[in-house]
Amino acid sequence: MEKIYIFDTTLRDGEQIPGACLNPREKVEIALQLARLGVDAIEAGFPISSPGDFEAVKTIAEKVKGPTIVALARAVREDIETAWNAIKDAEKPRIHVFLPSSDIHIQKKFGTDRTKQLERGLEALKYARSLCPDIEYSPEDASRTDPEYLVKVVEQVIAAGATVVNIPDTVGYAVPPQFGQVIANLKEKVKGIDNIVISVHCHNDLGLATANTLEAVEKGARQVECTVNGLGERAGNASLEELVMAIRTRKDYFQFFTDINTPEIMKTSQLVSRLMGMPVQANKAIVGANAFAHSSGIHQDGILKDRSTYEVIRPEDVGITAHAMVLTARSGRHALKHKISEMGYDVQEEEFEAIYKQFLSVADKKKRIYDEDVAVIVQDVIFAHLDEEKRYSLESYKVTTGNGETPEARVRLRRDEVILEASSEGDGPIDAIFKAIDKVVGTFHKLEDFQVRAVTETKEAMGVATVRVLRDDYRALGRGSSTDILKASARAYVQAINRLHWMVKRNADTAKAKESA
Repeated sequence: MEKIYIFDTTLRDGEQIPGACLNPREKVEIALQLARLGVDAIEAGFPISSPGDFEAVKTIAEKVKGPTIVALARAVREDIETAWNAIKDAEKPRIHVFLPSSDIHIQKKFGTDRTKQLERGLEALKYARSLCPDIEYSPEDASRTDPEYLVKVVEQVIAAGATVVNIPDTVGYAVPPQFGQVIANLKEKVKGIDNIVISVHCHNDLGLATANTLEAVEKGARQVECTVNGLGERAGNASLEELVMAIRTRKDYFQFFTDINTPEIMKTSQLVSRLMGMPVQANKAIVGANAFAHSSGIHQDGILKDRSTYEVIRPEDVGITAHAMVLTARSGRHALKHKISEMGYDVQEEEFEAIYKQFLSVADKKKRIYDEDVAVIVQDVIFAHLDEEKRYSLESYKVTTGNGETPEARVRLRRDEVILEASSEGDGPIDAIFKAIDKVVGTFHKLEDFQVRAVTETKEAMGVATVRVLRDDYRALGRGSSTDILKASARAYVQAINRLHWMVKRNADTAKAKESA
C-alpha cells in the first residue's frame, strides 16, 4: 500500500472565506492541532498578503514541529523572498509558487502568451529553488489548460527543480473521469514525472472536489490538498475528513493509506469551526451533527443489534465517543428502552409502558427528544409510582388573562372518582392556578420556592417546574413537566400537595399507634 500525503490548506485557502479572518494566535492554535492530527504539510498562509499573515506564518514555522510548513507565493521575486523569510526557520520548509497556465488566465489576466508565461514561471521557480530545497509549483487553472501545453509546463518545472507539482482544479470545473485523465496523461507523457510528487488541489463548485481528488489518486497523484470541513474559496475545497476516511474505510478499493490520527478529526473540525465562526452543516459527511445520528426506528433497531448495519465508519474512529441515538416520534420501544438503560434507570415493564405512552405524547409535540427530556419523563413516572398515595390528579385547567386584566384560573382535579372544580384570581396566571388548586383541596399552602427551567434549548423544549410548599410545619417538594409550563407548574403543585397529605396522614397514624401502645 502506498502513502497518500495530506497537504492541509485550511490556514491559507480555507481562510479566504469572507468573514473567516483568523488572528495570528488562532492560526498557531489551529496549526498545532493540525500537527496533532498528523497532516504531512501545512500551508500556513500567503506571507506577502499582509504583515499579520507574515507574522502568523513565521510563528507557525518556528513553533510547529512535524509537518512541512508551506508558504504560498506568486511567481514574483518579492513574494518568494517574503515567503522564504517567513518559513526559513521551519523544521521542514517549502515554498509554493503558482502561476496560471490556462489560456483564459494567460490572456485575460496577464495579457501575454504561453511562451512568456512559462519563462516567467521557470525564472520564479529557479529563484525559489536557490533559497529552499523543497519547492512546489502549481500551474493555476490546470483543469482548463490545453493538455499538451500542460505536459510541457510540468516537464520543464521538474527539470528546473520542482519537488512537488500541483495540478489545481482552481474553479471546480472538472468532472472525475476528465480530471483523472489529466493526471494519467501527465504520468504517461512527462519525462521525470516519477521523480517528483504529483499533488492535486480541487475546488467544490460543482460538488465534485472529493470525487475528483480520489480519481486523481487512482491515476497517480500522491499528495492531496484539502481543508478541514471543506472550507475555502467560493464553495470550498476537497474536505480533509472525507478524503482521509474514504481512503481508510475503502482501503479494499483504494489500496492506500494516510498517516492521519483519525480520532483527532472531530476535535480539529470543531476547533476550526469555532475559531473561524463557520458552523458545520448538520448533514456534513464525517463531522456533521447528524453524521452518526439515527432517528428512524428501523435504523435504530439495526444499530442496536449491530452498528455495521447502518454505519460504515465507527464514530470512535473520528473522535466521537458518544453515539447519537436521536429519539423522535418514529423511534420504537427498543430504542427508548436502550436509552433509558444507557442513562442508568432500571424500570419495570409496567413503568416502561407508562414512560412510552408519555414519550409518544411529548414526541408528537417536539421534533426531537433529548436525553434531558427522557430523564424528566422517566422521573415523572417513577415518582408517580413512588408516591404512596396520589390523592389528587390534575384533570384540566383554563386561564383567562391579558394586558391590563387580572388573571383568572379555573382548575379541575380528580379525587378518586369525583371531579372537583374551583376558580380563583391571582397576580399572574400561575398564582391564579395555585390559588384555585388550594380552593379545590380546601387548604392554604405557603409557596416557599418555585422554579421553572427549560430542559433543552429548542423552542419546543419541555419545561420542568419545581415547587416547595409548606403546611402545618410540613414541607414537600413537587415536580411536573410539560411542553406547557402552566401545566407543568400545576402538576408540580398537585404532586407537592399529595405528598404533604401523605406525610400528615403517616404522622397521624404513627402518633395514634403510639397512644394505643
